[in-house]
Amino acid sequence: MIDMIVDVLTAIGVGAAGYAAIALGLIASHRPLKDLRGDGLDFSRLPSKTDEIPLISFEARDGSALPLRHLACDNAPLLIMVHGSGWHGAQFQTLAKKIAESGLAEVLVPDLRGHGETPERRGDIDYINQLEDDLADLVKTYRKPGQKLVLLGHSSGGGLVIRAAAGGLKGQIDHVILLAPFLKYNAPTARKSSHWAYPLTRRIIGLALFNLVRDRDHNFRISIQFKFPDSVLNGPLGHTATRGYSYRMMMGFAPRSDYMKDISMLPDFSLIAGSEDEAFHAARYEKTMGKATTNGQYHLLEGLGHLDLVDAPETYALISEALK
Repeated sequence: MIDMIVDVLTAIGVGAAGYAAIALGLIASHRPLKDLRGDGLDFSRLPSKTDEIPLISFEARDGSALPLRHLACDNAPLLIMVHGSGWHGAQFQTLAKKIAESGLAEVLVPDLRGHGETPERRGDIDYINQLEDDLADLVKTYRKPGQKLVLLGHSSGGGLVIRAAAGGLKGQIDHVILLAPFLKYNAPTARKSSHWAYPLTRRIIGLALFNLVRDRDHNFRISIQFKFPDSVLNGPLGHTATRGYSYRMMMGFAPRSDYMKDISMLPDFSLIAGSEDEAFHAARYEKTMGKATTNGQYHLLEGLGHLDLVDAPETYALISEALK
């Protein structure tokens, strides 16, 4: 759609000032909702507290101290677990402990920048590639010489892992585990209407126009919101929910626009999804991604949804196989 708009504007001779006026109009015409809520995803099986694994921190390249959970394990691969949109690393508390206690991996579970208990700027980063830079810094800090590296990502976290494997961590990852990953809004796996994400479409188009002319001064603006249920927002972890993302966070927490090119650069990977996934068309992953790479093994687990996939025994069994 962006390309079509650009072609039209170019054809009618719109200059830089015209671009800016149209972009600002689109941004102003689609403002964030004040208190968006919804029941599109079932959060009832996620942990109800965040302190089962103590939070520490690591230092990123810009000097920021970013939250991290670390479970040590000698003579094992390094596994980094990347959470999905709107939430934080606590979603992996049960799975991470099980993996580390079984001796399968040394586990790192970050709260991505802009997420968690007390981020500096909730839902925002400094520039589009910052999340993958943070992952690269995490690897540099903790990976031992000769240690195998495995990245696991759920939902948008899976999308970020795909992005990092083609970018900041290209050639460094031994295996990837994708749990119902977000590929792109226009991928065959995306549902036409999401019960979870509410993109501010006109605003996104306006911001994309600014970025085409390298004007990134507006990238801090909220561009997508998430429909958390009342049970989460009114519960003990309601204050940890990240209910919206800036344009730069939204763009950086996903594969690049040419998502198939990013997918083509994945190392060997395992993809696990539930047949009842509410967010994505899980049965379409293999056909979609198989056009870009033959490096994947695909597992569709019957009866599981988008969030309960994470702690399902079948998921743990498949992750165990991959780590062994």
